[in-house]
Amino acid sequence: MKRTLFFTLTSISFVAACGGSGGSDGLGNGNPPSAMIQITSANAVDVTKASYAAALASASLSELSGETGFIASAPGGVSKVGGVVSAASKAGPAPAQVVIPPTESLCDMGGSVTVSGRIADIVTPSLSAGDFFDLEFDMCDDGLGAVTDGNLHFDVDAFAGDFLGGLYDMTMTLSLDNFQVATIEDTVTSNGEATVTLNTANSPSVSASVNGSSMTVDANASSETLRNFLSAQTLDGGVFPSPFTMTASGSLDTTQISGSVRYSTPVMFEGFDSDYPGIGEFLVTGDGSSARLIAESSVNVRIELDTVGDGVINETINTTWSELNTP
Repeated sequence: MKRTLFFTLTSISFVAACGGSGGSDGLGNGNPPSAMIQITSANAVDVTKASYAAALASASLSELSGETGFIASAPGGVSKVGGVVSAASKAGPAPAQVVIPPTESLCDMGGSVTVSGRIADIVTPSLSAGDFFDLEFDMCDDGLGAVTDGNLHFDVDAFAGDFLGGLYDMTMTLSLDNFQVATIEDTVTSNGEATVTLNTANSPSVSASVNGSSMTVDANASSETLRNFLSAQTLDGGVFPSPFTMTASGSLDTTQISGSVRYSTPVMFEGFDSDYPGIGEFLVTGDGSSARLIAESSVNVRIELDTVGDGVINETINTTWSELNTP
């Protein structure tokens, strides 16, 4: 039972990409947001790096829906029916609403995952608003280098299109409750909720958007909270090279920079395939200060600093995408 725990990788890379060290201070557990920090020459690269990593992490939440078995994690591709839905269809002819009883599956190297839920149409099958799935991981070790524990809940908010053909427009809400992933290097615990919209109706041209009010990732060395976050992505897999776009906004509250900042993409990111964006801007705003990341190419970027909030660029830092994405 090899499960691609995409959020495992997302969470770990989210924390690791920020760098530094520090203890969890309970962000996202009822405490108010930390004070906004001032962006300076000394911290501009770290602040920009942490904020960009957070934006990517929120965008990647769209692929967590792959845990149910009916959304592919590969760009431009949609898996056929499987996982939760195919297991539920074994129940036979269905009335108007079918409860999926708790079904336990053993993980390859120990532990288990129990699936339950409710689905209106398991005969066709298809999804409908009101369907939901619960996945409860109990120290699940699939031999992939991580042990997963905790709960994922999926609510289908809207669905239209051809489910079996993989061409649809779907909105689903994901809830993570003490969803914990432990590796040799770190233990990452995630709590929060996000609403994901996936549109594959014109596949291989696909789009995804993610929004939420709060998502917290606690690790051994840090605590990161995204608030009022929003991202939108497109990918046209029908041409080569395949163009993509991404926009993002939200606020990041993190122990890595001992405070909070806001971020946005005043100019949409654009790029091709697995390259970094070659066009776009990423603006990080702090206390009376800002750092604007400008993509000069898919290799080089520059960061323009306004350290006093008067609209005047005080300093320019030239760096690369690779450096910004190195922990």
